[in-house]
Amino acid sequence: MPKKKQPTEPAKKTTSPNVLGLHAQVLDQEITDTLEVNFMPYAMSVIVSRAIPEIDGFKPAHRKLLYTMYKMGLLTGGRTKSANIVGQTMRLNPHGDAAIYETMVRLSKGYEALLTPFVDSKGNFGKVYSRDLSYAASRYTEAKLAPVCAELFRDIDSDTVDFVDNYDSTMLEPTLLPTTFPNVLVSANTGIAVGMASNICSFNLEEVCRAEIEYLADPDFDLYSVLRAPDFTTGGEVIYESDAIREVYETGKGSVKLRARWRFDKKENLIEVYEIPYTTTAEAIMDKVEDLVKTGKLREISDMRDETDLSGLKLTIDLKRGVDPEKLMAKMFKLTPLQDAFACNFNILIAGTPRVMGIREILAEWTAWREDSVRRRVFADLSKKKDRLHLLKGLGKILLDIDKAIRIIRETEEEREVVPNLMIGFGIDETQAEFVAEIKLRNINKEYILKRLEDIDKLESEIADLEDILKNRRRVRTIIRQELENVIKKYAEPRRTGIVYPHEIVESVEEPEAEDYPVTVFFSRGGYLKKITPQSLRMSGEQKFKEGDSLLTTFEAKNSSELLVFTDRYQCYKTRLSDIPDAKASALGAYLPTQLKMDEGENALYIADPGDYSGSILLMFENGKAARISLAGFETKTNRKKLTGAYSDKSPLVGFLPADEDFEAAAMTSDGRCVVFSTALLTPKPTKNTQGVAVVTLKKNRTVTALARLTDTPIKNPARYRVRSIPAAGALLKEEDRGEEQLTLLGQ
Repeated sequence: MPKKKQPTEPAKKTTSPNVLGLHAQVLDQEITDTLEVNFMPYAMSVIVSRAIPEIDGFKPAHRKLLYTMYKMGLLTGGRTKSANIVGQTMRLNPHGDAAIYETMVRLSKGYEALLTPFVDSKGNFGKVYSRDLSYAASRYTEAKLAPVCAELFRDIDSDTVDFVDNYDSTMLEPTLLPTTFPNVLVSANTGIAVGMASNICSFNLEEVCRAEIEYLADPDFDLYSVLRAPDFTTGGEVIYESDAIREVYETGKGSVKLRARWRFDKKENLIEVYEIPYTTTAEAIMDKVEDLVKTGKLREISDMRDETDLSGLKLTIDLKRGVDPEKLMAKMFKLTPLQDAFACNFNILIAGTPRVMGIREILAEWTAWREDSVRRRVFADLSKKKDRLHLLKGLGKILLDIDKAIRIIRETEEEREVVPNLMIGFGIDETQAEFVAEIKLRNINKEYILKRLEDIDKLESEIADLEDILKNRRRVRTIIRQELENVIKKYAEPRRTGIVYPHEIVESVEEPEAEDYPVTVFFSRGGYLKKITPQSLRMSGEQKFKEGDSLLTTFEAKNSSELLVFTDRYQCYKTRLSDIPDAKASALGAYLPTQLKMDEGENALYIADPGDYSGSILLMFENGKAARISLAGFETKTNRKKLTGAYSDKSPLVGFLPADEDFEAAAMTSDGRCVVFSTALLTPKPTKNTQGVAVVTLKKNRTVTALARLTDTPIKNPARYRVRSIPAAGALLKEEDRGEEQLTLLGQ
């Protein structure tokens, strides 16, 4: 047996000296009694009557405002001043005009907080994505109900929901609105109560209605294939992590990751962010980026500004030269609110009790509630039709002898006796007699009464149909489904928030900041690379190479520069010079096959500094073809270090030259011929493994053996070998143009 609560002892009065030394009376009371008497009623009021939405998707403040607007005729009429609406709403909501107007702002189309706004607004209502774009005063704005509100108030006068007295018992208000679609999942809702909270993300109207239709047919349907992911008014993208989405759908708790949408303007070298997460504001993003720039964590940005206007949100980010926009945005997603999370807490009041539910459970509760609303509507319609049928049957008895009815009325001396006399004369009840007695004199004719009697068969058929609906749950669900399909047809809109999967996302990898200083790079034919600082270079002597090895190319670069290394396996490796230790002229340098972990037997052939990847490279093959390839093709959006198919494998590579600008190149063949041509004759190709175009016409069993810049060759008479069009056979190389060493050794 439960223990009976012990009676609380009455509060004791004691005295205690105050600051003036006088004795003040103090009331001693148990803390539990204070909480029970004072705090609990307040907590319950906040939970039940203020902060937590109910199954119709509204809090009391929302419901009072919308119902007031409905009673004002703003569903079909024109707009009226917002101040007028606020004033009228105070008949139901006495908490002050400021709170009522803030409620209207959140429900408005202009504020853009709801996917399906209920207030058709005109004027400045602020923006949900801006902290500083505040709404205008209520005297300046106008509003009416949006067309979709017809689905909120459909058949509200047919006893579909309960009505209660307002706070001063001068009018009635609905406890719920009979929404024909699951608005609780369509409208985003946030509330903080006492000891609990609610945070419901919004879903696309069409997807929610489709999910409910599927649920009506099969409660175990595949929810994830219909209700794909949350949808938000500010757009952006949902990062679809299966486990996180499943947790939210099944338990009603969890978080959904959101990120902004952006585009890169290559011409202007800037990024435009045009959609942001629902959980943040443009100003919060700007403030965070500003802090990161000041602390040196976002050095890639030269300027950022808010260019939001009437066309919508736009945050513009100016980039420094050579910055990879993909890598920068991946970094900003990690460091700023451009990527955020919506913490879901589907806490909903069900019959006055707060419950955290998953989506399938919410659909079940909404279905049960909506079925009850439809049955109540059908029952109200049935009652009206039965009452009408009852009256018409009484009229049918009068038809048997209209003259008798007239005689009874005429011969009755007192008016109050008319109804009893008709009841006695025709055997009808009081309601039927009242109906007969109220018929106009002009309607006491056979034709009128016969027409009314024709309605009896129709009414009996309709009553039978309505009674069948009340008995048949399947027919009730059919009505709900038809209403949902009608909502989709009238009000469905495309998703605003895109869906992106984790494997499609470029992850930000924090790389240590490399010290930036000038270096000179030496690369040998054997695959050794030396990076020497200017100071070491001035103090050094002759460059040392391994026996049988020699210098292939040298150039100046920065320690932070990226390096492309091409190999004899038609592959390209990417590395940074900062990853290679500084060396001295007396050292052999780093052996690239080992440094870059190349495949077994793979050798490095050529290296290039791509800079900002805006230039191109010139490749010459043994078969006489040359390809000018845009370096942009080697710029990767991820941190890949190895690129396969870096150049064509149709013929061995014999020459490699940077081709950022046009110049004259010399190609040497195995039969002693030379062709001098301009690289302007070759158009840069975006495809890395292009076979190129024929430059040198070769005889059988002859090959191209070398390629070099004309200025790097000992040729004294270039006009002899220069060609205006390609392909060309060239001319035999004269002895004086050979120099001390063979041209075949140049450019390799």
